[in-house]
Amino acid sequence: MTRPLDGITVVSLEHAIAAPFCTRQLADQGARVIKVERPGAGDFARAYDTRVRGQSSHFVWTNRGKESLALDLKQPAALQVLRELLAGADVLVQNLAPGAAARMGLSYEALRADHPRLVVCDISGYGADGPYRDKKAYDLLIQSEAGLLSVTGTPQEPSKTGISAADIAAGMYAYSGILSALLLRARTGEGSHIDLSMLESLAEWMGFPLYYAHEGAAPPPRTGASHASIYPYGPFPAGDGGTVMLGLQNEREWAVFCREVLRDAALADDPRFARNALRSEHRAELRALIVEAFGRLSTQEVIDRLEQAQIANARMNDMAGLWAHPQLAARGRWQEVATPAGPVPALLPPGRNDRYQPRMDPVPAVGEHTEAILRGLGRTDADIAALRAAGAI
Repeated sequence: MTRPLDGITVVSLEHAIAAPFCTRQLADQGARVIKVERPGAGDFARAYDTRVRGQSSHFVWTNRGKESLALDLKQPAALQVLRELLAGADVLVQNLAPGAAARMGLSYEALRADHPRLVVCDISGYGADGPYRDKKAYDLLIQSEAGLLSVTGTPQEPSKTGISAADIAAGMYAYSGILSALLLRARTGEGSHIDLSMLESLAEWMGFPLYYAHEGAAPPPRTGASHASIYPYGPFPAGDGGTVMLGLQNEREWAVFCREVLRDAALADDPRFARNALRSEHRAELRALIVEAFGRLSTQEVIDRLEQAQIANARMNDMAGLWAHPQLAARGRWQEVATPAGPVPALLPPGRNDRYQPRMDPVPAVGEHTEAILRGLGRTDADIAALRAAGAI
């Protein structure tokens, strides 16, 4: 079975989420990903929590399928090992502190002459230039700078997303950017430099609120889990304590919703609710009517009525509900992967391809592959012992 990135070698100086999420996806598609970690502690994301058999939930999620090489890059001997690895690599990914890779002589400009086919992807908070170039960047800070917090939460209080949206956005664009650069290299024979920022990645995802507030117009209000401009579109409680998410898109669906779900056909012509803009304006009154109607029904009864009326709906699952989601199970989306603490379930990558299965290899321990990688570079047992004694590995 041939995978799309079989034969591609990726070296990654990575930590936290953005770069590891990018390179894990490259590994899923068959690339050999060599993750360079600090000897001992390794990637600091390993210590974020202990929720997965004593291991970090973030780390287990973003690091399957990789080889861990422990190097102290402050030591010349370790840096020399890295340079030898790059001679056989196709891609270098790094999300170190601003300027750190360049200070080690690992900038694209420094590497290009000796490695003209190398794709270098630098992931940073704000990019390689501009007044924010050297500013520290964490996910929550980028969510704030990109305006995501201003449109997320309730009218009373902004809220961050429950996942690392800025890191994930950057990781996704780094992944697609690297794939594009490899396609370009196949045509031109030359590598590329990808200067990717978390701010620009998340700003792209903010396209709707940006254009909604075009030329100084009022931005979309914070509306909790409801839609900012369409109503009813959001969560509503059922009589048994469950929550149903539903969304109406047009006036035809509004009439059907009133007749078949609320069982009050006359409500469709109520002048307060006759058009979406009016329903949004009078959402408090309309919500009270919907909550009253749903309060007489169980969660499943509400969903059954919505399904019969062909109104879009969903359960508001918690994590237990997602683990047990019948659709994921029916489509065989779960597979086990090995970790240093034993096997754990893992979701297959989105996008089922009928020509190959993604690679779902183990999550590595810190430095698990150091000796094998060094031997692949021609190092002897004595060489490896000397590096270890010096603390370079």
